[in-house]
Amino acid sequence: MNDANGVIHIHSCPVALAPHVAWTLGHVLGTETHVDWVDQPSEQGSVRATLSWSGPSGSAARFASALRGWDHTRFEVWESTAANRDGVRYVHTPALGIFFTLTDAAGNSMVGEDRIRYAIEMAHGDSTELEHELALALGTAWDDELEPYRHSRDHQTS
Repeated sequence: MNDANGVIHIHSCPVALAPHVAWTLGHVLGTETHVDWVDQPSEQGSVRATLSWSGPSGSAARFASALRGWDHTRFEVWESTAANRDGVRYVHTPALGIFFTLTDAAGNSMVGEDRIRYAIEMAHGDSTELEHELALALGTAWDDELEPYRHSRDHQTS
């Protein structure tokens, strides 16, 4: 039952791996998938693509698991919220590995009460450490690393 949908952003993928990544996406979807690759100016020899998908609930986890095996690939996988279900976001970079968060209907990360309590406990009253712990909970390092790849068109030269 296709009760979920979302978006996959492949921010960078070596050109030589692109056909294999496309096959992987199709394999998870259970159908041949055409991916429109374009050059990724932020990393020479790489391409990028965005793909909308629909499939059964939990597909985002299957995409993330399948894609994280491609070491030199940066990606985000989103699965939208639905009735009685939160959305999810998986992010992967070669340097940091994979990050997961629940999301609300607007795409905001939702940090649970236990994670916030843990951040407070680990900070021992140090505001700098609390900021660090909350940044970990929000995936800030992943967003910082991906930002140049997200806005690569801004960095193209004529």
